Amino acid sequence: MQKPVVNVMVKAARAAGNLILRHVGKLDALNVFEKSKQDYASEVDASAEAEIIRELRRAFPEYGILAEESGAMGKGRYTFVIDPLDGTSNFLRGFPHFCVSIAVVENGEPIHGVIFDPLRNELFTASRGSGALLNDKKLRIGERKDLKGAMLVTGFPPRERARLAPQLAAIEALLAEAEDVRRTGSAALDLAYVACGRVDGYFEAGVKPWDIAAGMLIVREAGGRVCDFLGRSERLLTTGASTQIVAGNLKLSDALQKSLTASGYTAAFSV
Repeated sequence: MQKPVVNVMVKAARAAGNLILRHVGKLDALNVFEKSKQDYASEVDASAEAEIIRELRRAFPEYGILAEESGAMGKGRYTFVIDPLDGTSNFLRGFPHFCVSIAVVENGEPIHGVIFDPLRNELFTASRGSGALLNDKKLRIGERKDLKGAMLVTGFPPRERARLAPQLAAIEALLAEAEDVRRTGSAALDLAYVACGRVDGYFEAGVKPWDIAAGMLIVREAGGRVCDFLGRSERLLTTGASTQIVAGNLKLSDALQKSLTASGYTAAFSV
């Protein structure tokens, strides 16, 4: 049985997802603005976020909020971390791969997580110590033991383009063993797909707390590991800060993290 807070998060995520779907056929009429270079948002992001916050505050007014569009609001022992539309660029182009992501964070660590893909009606949920689910079916991460033949996913966020050369060097090294390295455009769904075994591993730099908070818990509760490029697994959700992330099962995530370091990509963040 899901925790009461997760039930409310699911309700909020579904409400936002329904709002997003109502605009899928009306993309030409949307107001789109550039938050920073090559980082876009629309009125749908803001409306979906408002819908989520309204639902969450109605049930848990004492919780703090950290939302992608609205920023930080209030303080409490628990904080809702919200990405109302992860994969906005995909959404705005009609590329069918985006989601809603909501987490509860306590002392810098996620304790509840919900990711909802409204197009596929796929709901990923997790609570710390209680496992992870996809539409009520228990998740278990894939069992691939090393990078040989692995399906990996990554991202190329605009804020990290200055490190593009070492990132491409890392990808070149990985492709010597891996089957493929793909770029889907949604960090939250990347993590959810790692958790359910659709892909073997994920790595990306420049991600924000709202991109990864729910997904990293879902991976962990599915039996996986999430760390940064140095292999550290704790305190990855520094408020508002960008971070690097690696996810996979215990063996593959270790091999992936070591490959990133050997290629020189990890060292690029100490400059």
